[in-house]
Amino acid sequence: MRKWVKKMLIGFGVLLIIILAVNFGVNFWLRTQLPNYIKDNTNYKVSYKKLDVDLGTGNILATGITVNGKDPQNNEVIGLQGTIDTLKISRFGIFDAIFNKQISSSDVLLGSPNLNVILAKPIDKKTEKKKNPVSFENIRIHNGSITIFKHTKQKFLSVQKLDLFVENLQMAEESVKNKLPVVFDRYEIKGKNLFFRPNNMYALTINTINTSNGQVSVENFKVTSLLTFNEFKRFYPKKRKLFEFAAQKMNFKDIVLKNNIISLSDANFQNPVLTISNTGVLSKKEKKELNFELNLENVKFTNGTVEINKPDGSKLVSGRNIHASLSHLQLSKESSEQVIPINYKDFTFSGKDVYFSDGQNVTAESIALNSKSGEIRNLSVSPGSSITATTAVTLKSNHIAFNINKFGFIDRKLNLDIKDVLVENANGNIKTGENKPNKKPGSGGIQSVIVRKLSLRNSNVIYDKGSQPLAFNDLNAVVNMIEIGPKNNNQGLDVKVKDYFLTTKNFSYKTKFYLMSVGLLKLNKNKIQVNNFAMKPLVSRAQFIKMIPVERDLYDLKAGQITAEGNWDLFSNNKSINASNVLIQSADANIFRSKIPEDDPKIKPLYSKLLRSIKIPMYINNLDLKNSILVYEEDTPQSAGPGKLTFGNFNMNVKNLNSAKTKGKPTRVDIKINCSFMNLAPLSVNWNFDVANQNDVFTIAGRAANLPASGINPFIRPYLHVTATSGTIQEMLFNFKGNPAGLNGTFNLKHKDLKIAVLNKNNQEKKGILTAVANLLLKSDSGSLPEAVDVEGVERDPTKSFFNLFWKGIEQGLKKTLIGRNVDKTEKKVKKAVSSVKEMKQSVKEIKQEIKKPTNNKDNTTPQEEKKEKKGFLKNIFKKKDKPETA
Repeated sequence: MRKWVKKMLIGFGVLLIIILAVNFGVNFWLRTQLPNYIKDNTNYKVSYKKLDVDLGTGNILATGITVNGKDPQNNEVIGLQGTIDTLKISRFGIFDAIFNKQISSSDVLLGSPNLNVILAKPIDKKTEKKKNPVSFENIRIHNGSITIFKHTKQKFLSVQKLDLFVENLQMAEESVKNKLPVVFDRYEIKGKNLFFRPNNMYALTINTINTSNGQVSVENFKVTSLLTFNEFKRFYPKKRKLFEFAAQKMNFKDIVLKNNIISLSDANFQNPVLTISNTGVLSKKEKKELNFELNLENVKFTNGTVEINKPDGSKLVSGRNIHASLSHLQLSKESSEQVIPINYKDFTFSGKDVYFSDGQNVTAESIALNSKSGEIRNLSVSPGSSITATTAVTLKSNHIAFNINKFGFIDRKLNLDIKDVLVENANGNIKTGENKPNKKPGSGGIQSVIVRKLSLRNSNVIYDKGSQPLAFNDLNAVVNMIEIGPKNNNQGLDVKVKDYFLTTKNFSYKTKFYLMSVGLLKLNKNKIQVNNFAMKPLVSRAQFIKMIPVERDLYDLKAGQITAEGNWDLFSNNKSINASNVLIQSADANIFRSKIPEDDPKIKPLYSKLLRSIKIPMYINNLDLKNSILVYEEDTPQSAGPGKLTFGNFNMNVKNLNSAKTKGKPTRVDIKINCSFMNLAPLSVNWNFDVANQNDVFTIAGRAANLPASGINPFIRPYLHVTATSGTIQEMLFNFKGNPAGLNGTFNLKHKDLKIAVLNKNNQEKKGILTAVANLLLKSDSGSLPEAVDVEGVERDPTKSFFNLFWKGIEQGLKKTLIGRNVDKTEKKVKKAVSSVKEMKQSVKEIKQEIKKPTNNKDNTTPQEEKKEKKGFLKNIFKKKDKPETA
C-alpha cells in the first residue's frame, strides 16, 4: 500500500473519531447544559426527560418536555407554558439558537402537547419590527390541547384533542392585529371544542372539526354575542347591529390564509340561523379600510333561518327554510366601497314564510330568486301597526314572476334591464294620501331601469286617493318597454312607455258625490273603448243642496259606448293626447242646478280659456255625440219645482277640440248641434271660438222651428208662474257674438196665436184679470218672419257660466219681439196696469164689506130687500160710462 493512501485513511479515521467525539460531546452537553443555556439566553425555561440530537441533520428528538416563560408579565415576546410528551424537530437551526438567540426549524412534531400560548403585543407600525424568537415552517400536532391568549391575557383561541398539520405556519404580530391568528399554506386539522374570541362582542365555538382529503367538516358552529342587547347598546352606543349566527354543520375545503387573504371553496352551511338586532343608531358613515380579503369559490346555505329585529324588538325581516348559493363571492377593499359590498358571479335563493315590515307588512309563502329570474308565491301586503307612510297597501297575489337581462351598478347608480314581469290574481287596494312635494328632486340613485314587458292578469285592484276609490275589476294589462331614467337636468325621473294594453270589467270610481262605473274598458296607446258608462249621484238632490256651500251642478250621466282613436302618452313626463276621432253614443245626461245655495263668487272663464288652461298638448280632430238626450233642470227658492229644458235626439259634432299646445294644428273649435228642443221641435246650433285667441271671442247662432208654445211650459211655469195656453213658435233665429264682457247680435221670432195664463204661486189657479192684461200687451201673431231685433249691451256676470250669458241674449230678444222694441216703457205700462187692477180689486173688496154691514132700517125694509138694493147699487157703478180712474 502506498504511503499517501495510508496517511489519508488515518486522517479520515481521526476525523471520524473527532466527529463522533464532538457529537457525543454535544449530545452530552445538550442533555446536561441546554436547559440552562435556553434559560440564560432566551425568555423560556425548558426541561425534558430524554433528548437526542443529530448534528449532521439537525434533527432533535425529545420526550417529557416542560416549557415555561421566565417572565409571564413580559408581553413583548410570545409566552409559552405547558407540557409536550414528544417533540421531533427536523433541521433545527443550532447556529441561530446559539448565536442569534432565535429558534427555527423546518418541521416540528408535537405529541400530546398541552400548551398555553400568550401572543406578543402587536407591533406598532411606526416602530421597527421585532423578530419573532420562534419560527417553524411546518408543524404537526397530535392529540394536542392548546389555548392561545392575547397579550392582555384574554382568551383568544383554544382547541382540544387537536390533530394538526400546517405547512409554512406563521404567527406574526401583524396577523394578530388583523385578527387572523395564524397564516399558513396548507393544513390538515381535527379537533374538538374549538373556541375563538376575536373581540369583546363575539365568541366563535365549534364542537368538532375534521379534515379529510382537503374537505373540512365542522359541527355546531356558533358565533355568539357576549353581551345582551341592552349591554351592547350601553357599551357600544355608536354601533348599529348585533349579530348571532349558528350552523348545525358546515363543510368547506381548500382553505388558505395567506397575505391577509382568506380563501376557501365549496362551503356548505346546514340549518344556519342568523339573528341581527338593530339599535336604530344613525351612525356617521366612516370610511374604514378592510384589513383582509375574503374569497369564497362556492357557498351554500341549506334550510336556513333568518331574523332581523327592529330596535323595539319587533321583526323587520324573517324567513325559514332558506336555501342560497353564491359562486365566486369576493369581499375586498374595492368591493366594500360599492353599493353591494360583495362581488359574485351567480347566486340562487329560495325561502318560505318570508316576512318584511317597514311601514308595510310584506309576507310571501315562498320566494325563489337567482341572478336572472325570480318567482314569488302567495304574496301578501298589509299596513303595519305604526304606519307613517302616505301610502297604505292591502294586496294579495298568488303568483309573481320576472326575468332579468342585466343587473348592476355604474358609478353607484342602478342599471337594471328586466325582460318581463308577470303578476297574477292581484287583489286588494292601494290607499294614498296627499302627495308631499319633493323639495330636492333627484334621480334616486337610478341611472337606467328598463322593463321590457309588464303583464297583469285576472286582478281586482282598488286605488283610493283622498277617499275617492278607483276600482279595477277583472283587470288584465300589458305594458311594453317601460324606461325610467333621470331627467336631463337631473331633477327627478323621466318615465317613458312605448306601448300598453288594458282591459277591465265593472270599472268604478267613487267620489264624494258620484259613483262612476264602466261595464267594459279597453285601452291602449291608439284606441279606447268604454261600454255602459254611468255617473250616478250618491246623494239625493235635497242632500246635495245641503252639502254644497255655493251653487253647483249635480250630474246624472249615462252613455252606451265611448270610443276614441289616435295616439296619446299618459305615463311619461311629456304627456299628450292626439285623437283623430272620438265617438259618444246613446248618452243620457241630466244636469240639475239649485239656486237655493249662495252664488259661487269665483270667476267662470269661457270655454276657450278653460281649454287653454289644460297643461298638456291635446288635440281631438273630430268628436261626435250621437243619439243622446240632454236635460237641464233648475230650481229657485221662488219656483214651485224645478224648471226643465229637454234636448232630445241630441247630436253634436266638434271639430279641432284642442288646448292650443300642439304645433301645426288648428286652434279654432267648431261645434254643430242638432237636436229636438223639448222633444217637440228641431233645434240647430253653430258655435265656434279660437282657443289660441287670448280675447276669448266666440260666435253662436241657431234656429228652432215649429215649437208649440205649450212645449216651454215645463221651464217657464216654475219661475214666471205663467203658462202658454196656445200658439206656436213657428221659427226662432239667433246670431250672437261675444267675449268675456258680454254679447251682441240679432234675434228673429215668428209665432202665431200665442196666448198665456198667469198662475198663482202654487201654479194652479188662473188669475183672470192679470191674464187678460198680459194677453192685451202680448203680440199674439208676428205674421210673416219679422225684421230681426238687435240684441245689444248684454253684460256678462263673470261669476256666471257661458250659458247664463247666452240665455240673457235670448231673453232680451224675446222681450223685444213679444212685447215691443221699447221694452222699458212697455214694462212700465204693464206694471201700471197691474197696479190699477190691484187698486180696483181693493175697491171691490171694500164695497163688498160695506154691503155686508147692517143698516138702521129707517124705511122699514127687510134685510133681503136691503141686500138686493146694495147689489144693484154696485152693478150701476160698473155700468157707468165714466168709470173710475182705477178701472
